[in-house]
Amino acid sequence: MEKLEKLILVTNDDSVNAKGIQSLVEIASKHGRVVVVAPDKPQSGMGHAITLNDPIRLTPVSVFGDIEAYASSGTPVDCVKLAIYEVLKRKPDLVLSGINHGENSSTNVLYSGTMSAAIEGAMEGLPSIGFSLSNFSPEADFKQYESFISKIINNALLNDFPKFTCLNVNIPNIPGSQIAGISVCTQAHAFWADRFDKREDQFGRPYYWLTGEFGEVNPRVDSDLYALNNGYISIVPTHFDLTNYAVLDQIKNWKL
Repeated sequence: MEKLEKLILVTNDDSVNAKGIQSLVEIASKHGRVVVVAPDKPQSGMGHAITLNDPIRLTPVSVFGDIEAYASSGTPVDCVKLAIYEVLKRKPDLVLSGINHGENSSTNVLYSGTMSAAIEGAMEGLPSIGFSLSNFSPEADFKQYESFISKIINNALLNDFPKFTCLNVNIPNIPGSQIAGISVCTQAHAFWADRFDKREDQFGRPYYWLTGEFGEVNPRVDSDLYALNNGYISIVPTHFDLTNYAVLDQIKNWKL
C-alpha cells in the first residue's frame, strides 16, 4: 500500500509576500505537500488575536508557483483556523509558521503572531513549529540555515510529536557556517523595559512610539537566550496551559 504524502500547512505573520515564508515553503515542500494560508499584510505583534467584528477575506495567490496558496485579511491565528476548516477540510500532518523576520525568544512568544499561529496548531492537537531568525531585515538570508530547518522538520514528521505542544525555534543572526548546533532549552525569563518616545504632529497633538530594552532576569545557561548568544539554534517546547501549578495550593489557602 502506497504511503500517503504528508500534508503541511505553512503560515506566518510577516505576510504571504515576505522572504521568510518563501524560504520556509521551499524547505517544507521537500517533506510533503504544502498548502499556504498567510496574512495579506504584516501582522507582527498580533499575539493570539482573532477577527470577530469584520469579515475575513481569503484570496488565492500564485506567489509560490504551483503550490496552493491563499492570502487572508485575518490574523495569523485566523489563517490557521481558516486553513483547517475551510481550505483543507481536514487537519494537516504538520503546521509550520515563519520564518519570522526577528527573533521570538523568551517572553516575546506572548506577543508573536508567528508563535501564536503555531500555538493554535498545538491547540488543535497538531504537530506545530514556529521558526524565527534574529534578523529584522526584509532581505535577510534564510537560505544558509536550510539544512538545520530541514532537519527539525524531518524529525517532527518522523518522531512521536508531543501532544498539545509546539516548538519555538529561534536562529541566531550569524552565518550558517558558524552555527554551533541545535540546543533544546527552556524559555528565558526576560521582559521589555518599556519606554515611550513622545512626539508631536504638525497640529501640536502628541503621539507615542513604543521603545525599550529587552533584558533577562536571572540568566540561566539552559535558556533560549543563552543558546542564541552562544551561536546555537534554540528549541523551546511550548504549550498553552498558563496555569502556575507551583502556587495552586498557596492560592487555595487564601480566605476566599
